Amino acid sequence: MRPNRFYDVIQIGPVRVGTFNNGRGQTRHTAACTAPNCGFSTEHRDRSAAELAARTHRCNP
Repeated sequence: MRPNRFYDVIQIGPVRVGTFNNGRGQTRHTAACTAPNCGFSTEHRDRSAAELAARTHRCNP
């Protein structure tokens, strides 16, 4: 199985938003926080939903 390859990656604050094709041939979008010990990540069908999640995410210290 081929590893996920992210493209069209942007960074909004500490959160990176990227697009990938899953194993079923669907295009999916993910938002993941890069802050230490945060662990926030989501997967969405719409790019706008992933970007909204990135913009509204607040890390808990």
